[in-house]
Amino acid sequence: MDYDPMVMDDAESLGPVVKISQADNTRVKFELSNTEICFANSLRRVMLAEIPTIAIDLVEIEANSSVLADEFIAHRLGLIPLNAEGIDALLYSRECDCDEYCEHCSVTLNLHAKCTGDDIMQVCARDLVPVGDRVNQVLGSPIINDPEGQGPLILKLRHGQEIKLQCIAKKGIAKEHSKWAPSAAIGFEYDPHNKLHHLDLWYEQDPKKEWPPSEYADWEEPPQEGEPFDYDAVPQRFYFNVETAGPIPPDAIVHEGIKVIQQKLAGLIHELTESDGGENGYNGPRSPGYNEGGDNWNDQGSFTPYGNGGNQSSWGGQGGATPYGATPYGGGQNSWS
Repeated sequence: MDYDPMVMDDAESLGPVVKISQADNTRVKFELSNTEICFANSLRRVMLAEIPTIAIDLVEIEANSSVLADEFIAHRLGLIPLNAEGIDALLYSRECDCDEYCEHCSVTLNLHAKCTGDDIMQVCARDLVPVGDRVNQVLGSPIINDPEGQGPLILKLRHGQEIKLQCIAKKGIAKEHSKWAPSAAIGFEYDPHNKLHHLDLWYEQDPKKEWPPSEYADWEEPPQEGEPFDYDAVPQRFYFNVETAGPIPPDAIVHEGIKVIQQKLAGLIHELTESDGGENGYNGPRSPGYNEGGDNWNDQGSFTPYGNGGNQSSWGGQGGATPYGATPYGGGQNSWS
């Protein structure tokens, strides 16, 4: 990525303005202005936790004679970054019609290594081999950026030890588990000169030593000696430092973060404006409203997972029998009376 420092919006009055100061394969630094802190912080939170990526979610171990326990290896495998290019074409498991996993909602990777020599054998991410059909040829492949081309170390084997397993990688977001996080860290800063005095109470001895000026201090004018404090001032310029964990490039993290915010706003507008099919467009099963009485509860199974007007239990009968004997609630009578 070759970016020159640039403004991505020519008219500041039309909306937020983005100025990129640095961009490479691992990080992007930019300034966001002409907006409010609520939007800037929303973008930060979305980039951290709500951008879909792919990570190993299931591990089926066939053989493991290493010194590491199965659970320990499975945890390490889940933290290996996988390429998420084309992730939009992959379904979430909850959206797929398959029983457990298939090529439409997952990527399968195999690992089989056995040490036959006297030297210690290192098993790394490069030894994970994608198999079966995939959306494209890179989705789910381990991210390898080290000069040796090995990738993250998984385990070590001595003579005669063996590891054989199958990994199932699935689509997810970091809000579900941190292994789906697209970014390693996101720096977020505003008011580098502390003109708003938001840091006045966040120090132990000397605020100037504990809060040294950041690199963004040169981007803004320092406060003048004796300058009166503006009680109506609010932060207007926000500085981001987005570092990728590997699944997607750093600039794509920003783009996907904006896309997620747009989708959330579109869904909110739809719920507030749509009126077809019932209240706010919702025509699914719902609880009876206040003062509506209990007539709606006679619907056959609309409000509970069991039919028969809602008094059928998961053990059969009319709610009077369980695997441990009769209960005082069967037969439609209230045993408390």
